[in-house]
Amino acid sequence: MTYRVCFVCTGNICRSPMAESVFRARVAAAGLDGLIKVDSAGTGGWHEGKGADPRARTVLRENGYDSDHAARRFDPSWFARLDLVVALDSGHLKALRRLAPTRQDADKVRLLRSYDPTAGDDLDVPDPYYGEADGFEQCLEMVETASTGLLAAVRTHVEGQAA
Repeated sequence: MTYRVCFVCTGNICRSPMAESVFRARVAAAGLDGLIKVDSAGTGGWHEGKGADPRARTVLRENGYDSDHAARRFDPSWFARLDLVVALDSGHLKALRRLAPTRQDADKVRLLRSYDPTAGDDLDVPDPYYGEADGFEQCLEMVETASTGLLAAVRTHVEGQAA
């Protein structure tokens, strides 16, 4: 059975496509790409159909990640097919939990940095959109660090299903 993860930020052009690319690479490197499907979306539809922000694409490409992406808006009906919905900040977390059709669906929503034991109390990945390129680099660092813990958690779940 495929385990499905969807990363969600505001417009699906910066943080969530970066997280999707990083996590997809981690899943492939772990040999789990046949067992885990990775996706992303935004809470809003302002950028639907557009590629990731050029600065996000540049940072991803410079760090060896795929940057092919088309933005889309998260649809509440997706909860039925998703196992985990990963919010990039607390605003997304609240919005997604409000959209969840059931309590069980709301429980599927987690903050990405909650998987980073070094994150401390601030679990938000700041939105780099209105800043300079260094904000995208910092975003990538946070995503990479948290992806290690996320992969461990998802791997445990996937391997538990296989047993």
